[in-house]
Amino acid sequence: MRILVILLLFLAIPVHATVMEGGVSKVGDVKRIVDTETNMPVAGAKVSLPKHNYTTYSDNNGVFNLRANVKDNSVLSVEKDGYRPFSLTINEKLASQPLVLGIEKSNVQDIVISTEMFHLGDDNFSEASANSGEFKGKSIGPFYSKTFMMAANALSKSNYLVIGSIIGVDTLMARSMRQNSIVNSFASPPEVYFNGKKIAEIQLNGDGQRIKLPNNLLRAGQMNEITIKTGHNLKQTAYIDYDDIEFMNLSVQSE
Repeated sequence: MRILVILLLFLAIPVHATVMEGGVSKVGDVKRIVDTETNMPVAGAKVSLPKHNYTTYSDNNGVFNLRANVKDNSVLSVEKDGYRPFSLTINEKLASQPLVLGIEKSNVQDIVISTEMFHLGDDNFSEASANSGEFKGKSIGPFYSKTFMMAANALSKSNYLVIGSIIGVDTLMARSMRQNSIVNSFASPPEVYFNGKKIAEIQLNGDGQRIKLPNNLLRAGQMNEITIKTGHNLKQTAYIDYDDIEFMNLSVQSE
């Protein structure tokens, strides 16, 4: 089976575009949540910065405020019933500017696996690791697994695992893209498994990474399982030194 390599760039969301699916634009003079299809404001959307233990909600005009001291890169999450989860990695500059964040309505076959932030690894990481200052919680171990039911007609759709945001990936490619400042080592990429079969490797940190779920592995009308395994330091041979990563907003989206 051909293994997919995710090549999305960190913060590769076009900030000069108009509002788009899972999009961001620097249009207007406030921070606002809108519906990507209608461009109308979305009220009552939950906006959070897990690193800062900060949560707020958009008002009737879709407007929200970020009263958090954002200095380093931080994951911003948007949740609203009836909409697909959305994540964006922001920094001090972006947090201080007007933003319009577009969120997309979910369809009946979309599955929200989890909106939590998960930390994989061994809690042994360098400050030079990609976004290590943003790490929120303690490690749950080297892998994460979750089972979920897929619709009986799932094979009639194209289904994608979407990782809202992932940080801490210290691969050679991530180092070459200057996503971290580690000099003497690098890690193998995190691996994604679907029903026990490896379907992807994640080479870079980023937002909104999409991984196609192969139909030949999909169990329509039954329970399915997603597993994400972190990588390990390829320069450490005396013991297994797991790469510490964090991710949030896992969902399966159908098109």
